[in-house]
Amino acid sequence: MSVTHAPEGAVDVLRRQDPELAEILLGELDRQATTLQLIAAENFTSPAVLAALGSPLANKYAEGYPGARYHGGCEIVDVAERVAVQRAQALFGAEHANVQSHSGSSAVLAAYAALLRPGDTVLALGLPYGGHLTHGSPANFSGRWFDFVGYGVDAETGIIDHDQVRALARTHRPKAIVCGSIAYPRHIDYAFFREVADEVGAYLIADAAHPIGLVAGGAAPNPVPYADVVCATTHKVLRGPRGGMILCGSELAERVDRAVFPFTQGGAQMHTIAAKAVAFGEAATPAFSAYAHQVVANARMLAAGLAAEGLVVTTGGTDTHLITADPAPLGVDGRSARGRLAAAGLILDCCALPHDDARGLRLGTAAVTTQGMGEREMERIAALLGDVLRGEVDGKRARAEVRELAGRFPPYPR
Repeated sequence: MSVTHAPEGAVDVLRRQDPELAEILLGELDRQATTLQLIAAENFTSPAVLAALGSPLANKYAEGYPGARYHGGCEIVDVAERVAVQRAQALFGAEHANVQSHSGSSAVLAAYAALLRPGDTVLALGLPYGGHLTHGSPANFSGRWFDFVGYGVDAETGIIDHDQVRALARTHRPKAIVCGSIAYPRHIDYAFFREVADEVGAYLIADAAHPIGLVAGGAAPNPVPYADVVCATTHKVLRGPRGGMILCGSELAERVDRAVFPFTQGGAQMHTIAAKAVAFGEAATPAFSAYAHQVVANARMLAAGLAAEGLVVTTGGTDTHLITADPAPLGVDGRSARGRLAAAGLILDCCALPHDDARGLRLGTAAVTTQGMGEREMERIAALLGDVLRGEVDGKRARAEVRELAGRFPPYPR
């Protein structure tokens, strides 16, 4: 499912008024169009989403919630937010949705604020195994305000160690359990985490920032029926604007809303909320469902291709859009591999590897699938990645191959 129009009108206006910034925007558009975006957290929004982001709604101050704002003149933006909320509720089967969070991290902050107090114990996936900064990093508010206990993954399979999760929960009796990851390629067993949370009397918080777009398209399990609170981003596979949202039951709705505003945020970004509404509407279509399933098919093919090239693919594959792999068998570490691939136009990330001090590669298929690429292109990307890392193709030739492939699938055809 490829995007069909270029966002050129706004750039033309900017070029006349501020040519320096216009060239920067055009330079980024060119970078995106001539390289392959394999960062698991990135995607291409539709022109409709971009139009909402650049709309007059950006001018409106709207602290509070629809019907209860602290500013006048909110009757139109109230409608936009109500539409976004209703679409999110319908899309994910949630009793309540808060669409004001500025990011996934701010959504998690609000969830903690709604359910916890400083010093409470929280059980979450450890950072070395794919936990997010908001899951207890000492550099983050989560690690400074709460007592995090980390669970891990099985040393051989890379799958979450469910026996360890249960044992740690029984020992530490956490106030909340967090399930979710930025680098775990398999589906989360939400029913298991719900069972453990109930056993120890803990809240269950699902951080579904990565899989929520797959959930929308019916290509991944839905955490909403199991978790007390679901935090998510609206970009990544969901293909909306950069932002966050929170889903919960009606019994926690008021606590969640107060935790977002006024506790952790001020005025809502109404242009972004309108863009979220557009994305939710797009995600409710059969075309998006087909897209989400193609994202997974592409990721599985890419994972198999990487394994065939000699990389060690974590957990042996993927259920989602996300793949993590160790390039060490090809004689290169994760950081060096990322730089070498970037020079060839293959843009991806590093990540921690379970039970290893080294770093591996994290990549995803959301963006290239939006461009219209399929399994055949994934095979080619895997082969090219292997050739680059083994040094079997020089940088100039690799860059030319990437440009050719990207050129056949432009993100914003003119």
